[in-house]
Amino acid sequence: MKTQIKFDSDAVRKDFPLLHNIPNITYLDNAATTHKPQTVIDAVEHFYTNENANIHRAVHALGQEATRKFEEARTTVAHFINAKQSNEIIFTRGATEGINLVAFAFGELLQSGDEILLSDMEHHSNIVPWQILCKRKGCLLKVIPVNRQGKIVEKDFEKLLNYKTRLVALTHVSNTLGTINPIKNLIAKAHNYGAKVLIDGAQSIQHLPVDMQDLDCDFFAFSGHKVFGPTGIGVLYGKESLLEQMPPYQGGGEMIEHVTWSKTTYNVLPYKFEAGTPHIAGAFGLAEALNYLARFNRAELIDYENHLLSYAQNRLLQIKGLEIIGNAAQKASIISFNIKGVHPYDLGVLLDKQGIAVRTGHHCTQPLMDLYQIPGTVRASFVFYNSTEEIDRLVEAVRQGREMLL
Repeated sequence: MKTQIKFDSDAVRKDFPLLHNIPNITYLDNAATTHKPQTVIDAVEHFYTNENANIHRAVHALGQEATRKFEEARTTVAHFINAKQSNEIIFTRGATEGINLVAFAFGELLQSGDEILLSDMEHHSNIVPWQILCKRKGCLLKVIPVNRQGKIVEKDFEKLLNYKTRLVALTHVSNTLGTINPIKNLIAKAHNYGAKVLIDGAQSIQHLPVDMQDLDCDFFAFSGHKVFGPTGIGVLYGKESLLEQMPPYQGGGEMIEHVTWSKTTYNVLPYKFEAGTPHIAGAFGLAEALNYLARFNRAELIDYENHLLSYAQNRLLQIKGLEIIGNAAQKASIISFNIKGVHPYDLGVLLDKQGIAVRTGHHCTQPLMDLYQIPGTVRASFVFYNSTEEIDRLVEAVRQGREMLL
């Protein structure tokens, strides 16, 4: 069945070389990583073949041009997420490093007995850094419950908030359930108690428009490769006033102002948090990915991905014994499911034999698996280059897999 909404996924697929080079693949693992449009690949290749030089150091023309384009990439990111200024954009290796940076550097401002709130649906990358911080500083980690629908229980969140709460760290979109959390509302509630808020945007930046000034979050982290950019590059947004208070995360070149044997002073933002040579080509590729995404009407993309989600849920639920894990009313195009009596890994292997790429396992959310008392799920995740025809192939392959395994 062809979608009736205004979006041509067939035309968009022409922008993504891998989808043509491997024509028989049905790629539904976009929550793990997205494919790259030709423009992103060209940007990375062009840097290494025509522009390669280190940045912020050389006086020669090649180095000056690389520096100019690197800072231009930072400005592109700032505009895309509507940060107030580009010095609030720190290039990292990905969302994981961004969260670790905040856990260390903001964590240096915390004291024993301070409290940090996380939800039960967080990715391990938004759990483990805070556990390490709590062990180091004597802070207390508290967990906001999630109900069977896959929603944060807001009444319990409100009960946990108090004037000892120094930081709330939440995912915007659950990588396992697809739940879109009402983060603007949750951020405002946390701010009422003076708590700062970090948002893990790894699964929202590619699906939803994000506006730092409108959300008023204090930190926002995401990875380039999940928003059609290269691997190894990511972004941490932080409010300037907070970043200024935080000590450096790593030491090395670029992050210093002056070094003597007795004392080191540090560079201005954002360079204070960018020790060493960064992933220059990655920043160029990320900027191109955001420019590519900005060409579309985001409302049309959201409508189309919602259509894929609804279509897939309805078709999958026709399979006997299939249960979708997480049924929040507001979801991004991510579906986790299990079939009674079938291990998700076994089903994933059979799907792969038919050229269908999904993710199986705990999806780095083991506490969430404990909540649902399951070992893992099969996860299918869609973006705008996917189609209902691909979902039909998934459904038929799942149906066949069930018959083989039961």
